[in-house]
Amino acid sequence: MSVTIDITGLPPERVRIVPSPLAELGMALHALSEPGHHPDLQGWATAVSSRLDPRLADRLCEADFLWRTTFSDVFAPFGGIPGRRALPGATLAEDLDLLDELTDEQFVDAALEFTCRLSYDVQEPALLDDPELRRRSLELAAARGAVQEQFARRLLEDPPLVRAWFRQLMLDCDEAFFADTWARIEPQLAADARHRTELLRRKGLGEAVASLSEAVSLDAEAELITVDKLSVGRTATGDGGLVLVPTSLGWPHVLVLHRFGWQPSITYPASGTRPQAPSVEQLTRRLEALAHPVRIRLCRHLARAPHTTGELADAHGMSAPEISRHLAVLKKAGLITDCRRGRYVQHQLDLSAVARLGSDFIEGVLR
Repeated sequence: MSVTIDITGLPPERVRIVPSPLAELGMALHALSEPGHHPDLQGWATAVSSRLDPRLADRLCEADFLWRTTFSDVFAPFGGIPGRRALPGATLAEDLDLLDELTDEQFVDAALEFTCRLSYDVQEPALLDDPELRRRSLELAAARGAVQEQFARRLLEDPPLVRAWFRQLMLDCDEAFFADTWARIEPQLAADARHRTELLRRKGLGEAVASLSEAVSLDAEAELITVDKLSVGRTATGDGGLVLVPTSLGWPHVLVLHRFGWQPSITYPASGTRPQAPSVEQLTRRLEALAHPVRIRLCRHLARAPHTTGELADAHGMSAPEISRHLAVLKKAGLITDCRRGRYVQHQLDLSAVARLGSDFIEGVLR
């Protein structure tokens, strides 16, 4: 599974690497509402939440589905600007001005995309002009609870009113906590953008794309970018551009904007010391390797001390070839290591790999 971006014919000058204050504010709101996704930000999230005005916290609850479970494209309005070559604003106010340039239809689609729309990367009838789609959208919103239904109803009945409400909410968040956060992380994001822009200029798009994350790759023909995710999607740059947006607060998320008719973008974790999650293929291989009861028992032995194939065969009442087949699966999954001692080969469980497996699974799912 993956999300792909067809970049056939895309010239290098239409690939831009730019931080976005509004996108980072969306990441901040997500980290506040889902601290379990970002354990390294728990200190920051606790400090912000403890001093947040209760009235602002209540207002955030009215629309937290825009950032809690995933990220709405209202946080990437540059993608919807006609011509598909716009860039994020340098300030939050500039980003919000771009949001104001979207049509009511674009804003409503982006705000309701995760719970009230049936597709994302293909064109659908205009929601505001189709009574049946409006009815269906409200029905889907109602399944998510009264708060979300009320928000969807307000949005469909008076889009300009909700747009103004959302803009003011973002400005109030900026005043309450985000301005200080942005002042601290913006230099890091700007430095990351400069570094990767220079990499793009000197080494080409393949090197630049590969540097974003182990989850992102460019094919040999330099025509297709693939982002390894537990979801499926596709888009194309066409005669538009591609925007790469670094995030400091978003790790481990790698987000791909592939909305139909919008400029594609990839939001990636800025440079740091955080570990990379394995590919979806590698994660699947590890989980399948540990799904077999014999291999679980082998792991129990190999976690305590190195063992040869013969020793494991005797301990489990199995033949050496049977044990070898199971060990091969564990080794291919990267869960055991080998060490030669004279004429014997000893196998041992890689405890660091197994210890990371739980967090790797979370990171893979969240990517």
